[in-house]
Amino acid sequence: MKLQDLRKAAIREQGKIHFRLRNGMECVVTENGIAQVPGLKDKPDFNLEEELSQADEFLFEPHLPKPPRKLLRAEMEAMVAAAPVVTTAHDHDDE
Repeated sequence: MKLQDLRKAAIREQGKIHFRLRNGMECVVTENGIAQVPGLKDKPDFNLEEELSQADEFLFEPHLPKPPRKLLRAEMEAMVAAAPVVTTAHDHDDE
């Protein structure tokens, strides 16, 4: 699971996905697909991809008035893998 996968899932599910960094900070992927580390003041001394690979627990905060829920890594991977089937529109020539 990559950070790009979390971004896509956050956009698709219209919610925020939180995970803890090893230094105690938290990464929040917004419903717009933006990864943020609240409280980060300077250039980070960590790589979010590496931090994500070490994360075992996530918090999914839906946009709708539903309570946030904790997800283990396997559950988050299942959510990320549940990408909708994308169909392409076919061009129709009107002759």
